[in-house]
Amino acid sequence: MKMVKIIAAATALSVVGAGAPAYAQSAEHILRGAGIGAAGGVVAGAVIPGLSVGEGALIGGAGGALLNTLNKERRYYRDSYGRKYYIDKNGRRRYK
Repeated sequence: MKMVKIIAAATALSVVGAGAPAYAQSAEHILRGAGIGAAGGVVAGAVIPGLSVGEGALIGGAGGALLNTLNKERRYYRDSYGRKYYIDKNGRRRYK
């Protein structure tokens, strides 16, 4: 029974590792949106009375991350033959 759990855990970790490149691109995209939102929130916190700079940064960062998470635009790349493709949520190439 213990060996089955070890094999199942190793299989799960390998599956998650195979999908990591697709998730890394998405995480970078979300974090960039959070940074842009936080910068805008700092400016808003400095201008709007009653809202501190820190509160503006927190609200803007959360809003930017949420906005980029819900954004479904695809990023297209080109392979060595010049064909356009995007990476789906499973990490596979989908050609246009």
